[in-house]
Amino acid sequence: MTSFPALDPAFADRPTLERLTSSAPSTHPPRILLLYGSLRVHSFSRFLTYEAQRLLDRMGAETRVFDPTGLPLPDATTPDHPKVQELRELSLWSEGQVWTSPERHGAITGIMKAQIDWIPLEIGSVRPTQGRTLAVMQVSGGSQSFNAVNAMRLLGRWMRMITIPNQSSVAKAYQEFDAEGRMRPSDYYDRVVDVMEELFKFTLLTRDHNAYLVDRYSERKAAGRTTLQHELAAAAMNHEPAAPKP
Repeated sequence: MTSFPALDPAFADRPTLERLTSSAPSTHPPRILLLYGSLRVHSFSRFLTYEAQRLLDRMGAETRVFDPTGLPLPDATTPDHPKVQELRELSLWSEGQVWTSPERHGAITGIMKAQIDWIPLEIGSVRPTQGRTLAVMQVSGGSQSFNAVNAMRLLGRWMRMITIPNQSSVAKAYQEFDAEGRMRPSDYYDRVVDVMEELFKFTLLTRDHNAYLVDRYSERKAAGRTTLQHELAAAAMNHEPAAPKP
């Protein structure tokens, strides 16, 4: 059996409850960015986004809605384009996000994907979305579907966001909003309230600890930061299995 040096319990990078709870909680309103995936004048995804914004404002959040009008296609211009800079700055400002897309051809729209694609996973040492909470919603013209929210969940995971369990899918959206773009009372509306409430709670719980929650052993190892986890993993990989009991 391979022997290993004694593990030092004072290694700063090891997971501990103290590290998770040591800082005083923030007291400012949660900062939520909302994105929607349609440029139509009568856009139900935009209507649903504004409904979510009203709810979050009522709960006490500080919100911003990004208007994708004029946002160029990814790689069609340089990142210093004003709309790209606005989107990236809002993403950095946010502590949580809401993504709302119509379902088109069984997926999210190109407008929605372009916004996400313009927010890179990493800019130098800064990750504009890492550790932020995320709620996903979709609208459909026909029967209820979950293709768009499932696609956004995949993207949220790729962007290293904390995607909340609940979600909203509004079927036959043309029936759910009045002429002023307000959502009519329904089970669909109640679900939107549930989702925004859950996003608000998760943001409060995680915003002060997001860097710690998404800190990865493999990246610390690649950076040459030997840690307790590193030694434990090495020990586990080289440890000979115990002899079977008779």
